[in-house]
Amino acid sequence: MQPTPLAGLRAVAALSGFLLLPGCAIFSDSPHYRGIAVSQHDLNELTPGVSSQADAQAVLGPPTVQEVFDNNNWIYISQVTKMRIARTEGVKQQHVVVLTFDNNGVLQSVSQKTLDDAVRVAMDSSQTPVPGGKAGFIQQLIGGVGSYNPLGAASDKSGAGAGGSGAGAGGLGSGGGL
Repeated sequence: MQPTPLAGLRAVAALSGFLLLPGCAIFSDSPHYRGIAVSQHDLNELTPGVSSQADAQAVLGPPTVQEVFDNNNWIYISQVTKMRIARTEGVKQQHVVVLTFDNNGVLQSVSQKTLDDAVRVAMDSSQTPVPGGKAGFIQQLIGGVGSYNPLGAASDKSGAGAGGSGAGAGGLGSGGGL
């Protein structure tokens, strides 16, 4: 029995499919786990009104951050990020646990937030004006003339810097090289 052209085409398609599969790994990146992941099991070990800051630190570890204006709020943040286009990190999952203590260090409340609870903030595309920060075309064109010295002014004792033999920044012959 002779092989049909369709069977040969199927073999070529299968072989090329197997060769292309490893190349797909180039386009996918493994997720990155960041922060302190707090499980519900760990949170169940803490009891509001009973547990202390020492208990919380023994179970969960040190907090990711304490609030600036109220050290009685401990925040544990965990994220799963993955590379996106142009090698920027994208947050896939986020879990935030906030422990609130009273002034005696006794746990008062536990709250949890996810990425769905995040507040979206629009970025402002305008720029703050800076004096001298806007150079015109001519200033950009000739602004750097005379400022390039590949050897460095401090290391060049012979006077043969960017200006050539004996010509320094002060004019012809001021370098003292000849």
